Amino acid sequence: MAEQEGATGGGTGFFAHLDELVASAELVVDRPKGSRHPRVPEAVYPVHYGYLEGTTGGDGDGADVFVGDASDAGVVGVFLTADLLKRDVEVKILLDCSPQEIEQVHHLLNDVLEIGGLLVPRR
Repeated sequence: MAEQEGATGGGTGFFAHLDELVASAELVVDRPKGSRHPRVPEAVYPVHYGYLEGTTGGDGDGADVFVGDASDAGVVGVFLTADLLKRDVEVKILLDCSPQEIEQVHHLLNDVLEIGGLLVPRR
């Protein structure tokens, strides 16, 4: 029962693990801020987008990361997405993102790419 309570207690363990992953992996930015999505040209990335080298996300590639301009903010949350076309579910890490950048990413995921985007903020 204690494990179950810890799982719903604000996600401190989850975010601590993400902090360790981010600190121990190389961040590769393959879509710089302002670049267009390769399959959806109307989708422009409002922040840098990439992945953590040596990790695995829901699609089998590296864990996805949106990187904002709020230096030293660290992991501020994640977006949970469900892509019906790719038929996958993923966690996308928000690193150094300001509240405004989080809103911009939310718009990209929900309104432009239409893959959902449930925000789980770090508390």
